[in-house]
Order: sequence, then C-alpha cells, then structure tokens
Amino acid sequence: MNAFLFPGQGSQHKGMGKDLLSDFKTLVGVADEVLGYSITELCLEDPDGRLAQTRYTQPALFVVSALTHLKHFEETNEEPAYLAGHSLGEYTALFVAGVFDFRTTLELVAKRGEVMSQAKEGGMAAIVGEGVEAIATLTAERAPAIDVANYNSDKQVVISGPKDAIGDFTPNLEQRGFRVIPLKVSAAFHSRYMAEAREAFTAFLGTHTPQAPRIPVIANVTAEPYPDDAAGIRQRLAEQITGSVHWVDSMRRLRALGVDTIIEQGPGQVLTRLWDAVS
Repeated sequence: MNAFLFPGQGSQHKGMGKDLLSDFKTLVGVADEVLGYSITELCLEDPDGRLAQTRYTQPALFVVSALTHLKHFEETNEEPAYLAGHSLGEYTALFVAGVFDFRTTLELVAKRGEVMSQAKEGGMAAIVGEGVEAIATLTAERAPAIDVANYNSDKQVVISGPKDAIGDFTPNLEQRGFRVIPLKVSAAFHSRYMAEAREAFTAFLGTHTPQAPRIPVIANVTAEPYPDDAAGIRQRLAEQITGSVHWVDSMRRLRALGVDTIIEQGPGQVLTRLWDAVS
C-alpha cells in the first residue's frame, strides 16, 4: 500500500519546476492570475531572493508540488491509498484529495503565506540527537517561552519562540549532547506566537467551502485522517497555524494503516529520508 507525501518550507530552490511549468500552461496562468506575478519567473529566476520569503515560498512550493503530482498521474495513472504533507505540504495533499480545487488551494496558500509573513520577532531551531523526545519536558521546565513546533523524527525536533529565549536555552541543550541548528525563518512558526495569524487565516477560511477528502489525508496536528465535514476541515487548518507538526507520529500512523511505500512529490527528498528513519 502506498502514500504520497508533499514537502513544506525549506525544500524550495531556484530552478524548481523547470521541467513542469511549461507543461501546464493553463494552471500556470491560473497561478499568475491569483498571485498577481509570474510563478515561472519566481521559481526559475528567484528575483531579489523572494523564494526565501514566506509569502512567496509557500505559493511556489504548492504550485511545483501540485504539478509534480499531476505529471506523475499523467504518466502512471497511479493514485495513493493515503496522503500527507509537512506543514505547507498538507495543502497539496488536500488538493490531491479533492478537498479544494487548484485555484482555491492556491488562494488559501497565498493568504496563509501572507499572514504568516506578517508575524515578526521570533525564531526557530532544529534540535538533533538521541533522546529528543525529552525536549518538550525540558522546555516546559526550563524554557517555558518556547514551544516544540515540529516532531520530525526520533532524532530531530524543531523548537519555536522568542530568539532570546532560544539563545538562552541553547547552552543547556548542548550540554546534554544535542546539536542546535538555528533556522533561517522570520518568525516563530507553529507556536503560540502565531495566534494573530491564525485568527486572520480562520476568517479567510470561512469564505471557502471544503469538500470531503476522496483520499484520506493524515493531519499534522493529530496524526489522524482529516474529518469529512467542512467545519472539521477548517478547524484542522486553523489549528495547524499554531499547532505542532506531528510528523513522526503521522508516519507511524501510515505504517500502522499498512503503508509500506511512499512517493515524495515536490522538490527535494527530505520526507523520504524521514520516512526511512521511522522505526
């Protein structure tokens, strides 16, 4: 049994989609209309380094990942038993599942990128090493201003919060044998500090009507399949703004459901490596 996985922020790179964009001129035209700029220019030329900016990164990744899936389907006619996406990638999964059409998904992604880019004064850091499952307890006891944003694998989590709090906490982590890698982000994503972004995005979600998934999508915040009702779908998407990405639990859930093969559709192979690391 197989599942298709879709990457999130961090997988973008200049030149992504170069073998896809010219094959889907109609959808590229839709993207240009929705976004108000050329998605081809953004992905292939990266003017002014915009691909590193959240409000541009998210639409670009969605478009390239969605077209990657459509190209794969054209060539193989293969559909998965399950879908999942890491953070932003969850929107690609929902598109493939028929919850939203291409235009609507891109509108949601563009709004999500916009409201998230408006959040400031925060940071994130990856924590790597044996025993990272203890990080949540450590932050609660020693750094209560910090949230765990991503549970990526048994050896990697990502923390999120005020930059000074992360800086103060770093020596404690290093003394315990963990490697701390500051991430190049503009805010404390997937944390309590995204509350304003969540509120703004929730209002925007209310103007769109999702359909029940035709293929089960594993939700980041619960590591369980998305609900079938519109209110439940909107709730999961709103929760994802401030909630942790439970990726390792999501992958374990897929394995428990009988998935033994994954295909990563989009730039990079980050999710493939994380899948291979799941015990």
